[in-house]
Amino acid sequence: MTPKDSRPHAIIFDMDGVLVNSNPYHLQKWKDLLNERGIRYDEAELPQQVIGLRNDFAFQYFFGPQLGPEEKKRLNEELEAKFRKIFAPHAKPLPGLTELVATCHAAGIPMAVASAAMCKNVEFVVNAVGFRSYFRTMVSGDEVTHSKPDPEIYLTAARKLGADPASCAAFEDSFVGVEAAKRAGMKCVALGTTFPMDELRRETHADLIVPGFEAVNLQTLRGLWTAGKQ
Repeated sequence: MTPKDSRPHAIIFDMDGVLVNSNPYHLQKWKDLLNERGIRYDEAELPQQVIGLRNDFAFQYFFGPQLGPEEKKRLNEELEAKFRKIFAPHAKPLPGLTELVATCHAAGIPMAVASAAMCKNVEFVVNAVGFRSYFRTMVSGDEVTHSKPDPEIYLTAARKLGADPASCAAFEDSFVGVEAAKRAGMKCVALGTTFPMDELRRETHADLIVPGFEAVNLQTLRGLWTAGKQ
C-alpha cells in the first residue's frame, strides 16, 4: 500500500470538545437557562443530556411539549448568541490539533466538520481558530433531520467529501458522537476532553481512545485499519 492509497481517505471532526474546549461554556449556558426558568436538573447528568445533541432534544426533555416551535427557535437563537459572546475570548484550537490538521492538509487528505451545533456556531468557531481553509465542507445540525447518535451527519459529510465512509476517520468526544461515527461505518478516535477515558472505553466502541491530539498523528490514523481497539 502506497502513501497515496493508504487510508484515511478523509477525516471528519466533531466541533465542541474536539476542535475547541467549548463544552464548559455550553454547560454553563444551559445551567443559566434552567436556573432562570426554575427547572430542576441533575448537574452530574446534564453533560450527557446536552453535549453532542441538538438543542431541540434538550428543549423537549426539559420543557416538554408546551414549548412551541417559535419559542424553541427564539430560545435557541438567544442561547447560542450568548454562547458565542462568552466563548469568543477563549476560542483556540485544542493542543496538538493545529499540527495534525496541517499535516493532513499537506498530505492532501480532505477534511470536514460534522457538528450538531447550529450553522452560525460552526462558522463562528472554525473562523475564530483560523481553520476555514483546511475544511472542504462543514455540516451542521441545521442541515440534517436526525441528530447524533444517528449516523446521518457523518454520512452527509462523507458524501460531500466524495469519500467512502469505511475509509474515513472521525474524531469525537461524546458517547452519542462516537456511536454516530461507528454507525456510519467509520473508524473513530475518541478524545478524553469531555468525558473520562475509562467511561469512553466502557460506553463506546471507539477504535482508539486518547487524552488529546498530542497522542495522535497521521501514522496513528493509518494504523486504525490494521490495529484493533486500543
